[in-house]
Amino acid sequence: MRMMMKAKMDTAAANKAIHEGRMRTVMQSMMEQLKPEAAYFGPDGGKRTAFIVFQLDDPSQLPMISEPLFAEFGATIEVFPVMDRDDLERGLSALSSSS
Repeated sequence: MRMMMKAKMDTAAANKAIHEGRMRTVMQSMMEQLKPEAAYFGPDGGKRTAFIVFQLDDPSQLPMISEPLFAEFGATIEVFPVMDRDDLERGLSALSSSS
C-alpha cells in the first residue's frame, strides 16, 4: 500500500545530528531502504520535516522504518495511506458505478 510518512524532527537533536554528520547517513540509509516514490523536506510547524511517499508491503516494517528517526532525531512520526491521481480516479469510478 502506498503510504506517506511525515517525520517532524526535534530541532536540538537534528542540529546535533547535522553537526556530527549523522543526518546525511541516516537519511541516505532510509532512502535506500524505502526506495520512495517521492521525498520532500521542509519546515512544518517550525520543525525540520520529511514527507516521504513509499510502498509498505507489511506493517511489521514500521519499527525498522521509524526507529532511526525516533532515536537519532527525536522525531514525531505519522504514517498514513495516500492515493495518487490514478488511484483517486479508480476510487471515484467505483463509487459512481455502485450508485
